[in-house]
Amino acid sequence: MEAGYASSFPRVLRRFALFAIAFSVVSITTGIFVNYAYGLTTLGPAAVWLWPVAAVGQILVVLVLAELAAHMPLAGANYQWSARLVNTGFGYTVGALGLLYSAVGLPGIALVGLAPLAATVLGLDAADPLTLLVIAVAALVLAYLVNVIRVQWAARVNNLAVFAEVAGTVALSVLLLVLWATHRGATPDGGHGLGFLGTVNPGTPVADGIVGGALIGIFTLVGFEAAADMAEEAVDARRTVPRAMIVAAVVSGVLGLVALVGFTVAIPDLAAVESSPVPLAAIASFWLGPVLTDVFLVIVVFSMFALLVVAAASNSRLIFAMARDGLLPASRALRRVNAATATPVVALVVSLVVCLALLAYGTLDGAAFTILVGATALVPYLIYLLTLGGYLARRKRLRRNDAGGTAPFSLGRAALPVAGLAMLWLVVVVAALTLPEAFRAADYVVLGGLALTGLWYVAVLRRRLRDGTAGLPQADPSSGRERTLDLA
Repeated sequence: MEAGYASSFPRVLRRFALFAIAFSVVSITTGIFVNYAYGLTTLGPAAVWLWPVAAVGQILVVLVLAELAAHMPLAGANYQWSARLVNTGFGYTVGALGLLYSAVGLPGIALVGLAPLAATVLGLDAADPLTLLVIAVAALVLAYLVNVIRVQWAARVNNLAVFAEVAGTVALSVLLLVLWATHRGATPDGGHGLGFLGTVNPGTPVADGIVGGALIGIFTLVGFEAAADMAEEAVDARRTVPRAMIVAAVVSGVLGLVALVGFTVAIPDLAAVESSPVPLAAIASFWLGPVLTDVFLVIVVFSMFALLVVAAASNSRLIFAMARDGLLPASRALRRVNAATATPVVALVVSLVVCLALLAYGTLDGAAFTILVGATALVPYLIYLLTLGGYLARRKRLRRNDAGGTAPFSLGRAALPVAGLAMLWLVVVVAALTLPEAFRAADYVVLGGLALTGLWYVAVLRRRLRDGTAGLPQADPSSGRERTLDLA
């Protein structure tokens, strides 16, 4: 029994599988490919030097979350940590934001990212909405099917994705750097802007340019706590999950910078690349030709698919965890784990249905869907901000629970400085993602999602929490131990 819950999953995920889960969710290939154009057209090539800023900020965050994972290795990580540090209502808000993030983010990656690239590789019309919809639906259904069959299948996909990202994106960027160094005379703009910040595009205020450039890292370096979402399926979770999160964040930060520098130095013609709908493909095509560029695009498509696979797994565990505590509609069904597959099949199916519904909506109204997807940049940072706020306010609870020093990972005396700096970083990021006019529509989406969350809380959940039919497992005074919450 873990923290008052009877075991529902077999422990089959080992160290590399957990690292692969965290690394695949961050997915530097997907993040850089999708977001590079934005940084390039706002700040210029010097945007690559803001990647380390985001990487350091997120490593501070992951250190705090790793300590929480070592103390509370439970499915639905941010929800569980927030609920146990503060209270169930606070955890419910954090969990609801996580559900919103996945519900919009997964179909967004499938429709806006994966589908156009897959259509291009297959020689189909990447501008045809029906073609994109079919590809996106197929990718989502296959990603969820992999998870329904068995969690080990999802782990194998992500294990392969690690090697694909390193051998593909990072190795490719290094190759481009070498080609530029040996043929630099053919490229008038190679390396342009790497040494200074004087490349902000005309008409763009410097402050806006800096925010835009930083968004490459801000949009990409999130999701490493997915390994903690799978903690109840991890072997020796208190040790392996924190290490997987930290290593994934550090490796993603280092390899992402290598990739960005390689691609940016190899820019052949800055104006042409900035005007290209897919700048990285334009750079690769100049140096490698169409065949090897298509190989690169295949790697990107596979990385995006791996991201869908592991994000589906993570989201279903969050649904399962919240349903186990009776916080969602139809909680009894959503908390079931199939005996044959050892996966939360109902939670996976519901998550897929929600994704497909939003995908259909996105196809019918692409402009509105773009706003929804834009909200996914803000939501994870709100989750981190709330979780770290709970940590700073109630960290004494962790110390009381670990009076014997048994936690395999602890920040010790560095906890408050690290958490304080991480909190400062998150406040700056949230301000950057909410205050500019360009993000205002996405802000309203997040507020709307929180309003719906509040309606369910007021109409149903508050009563459930009051009468004890929902909430975290309660302590049994006679035994001094936690009891499981019986919703049967």
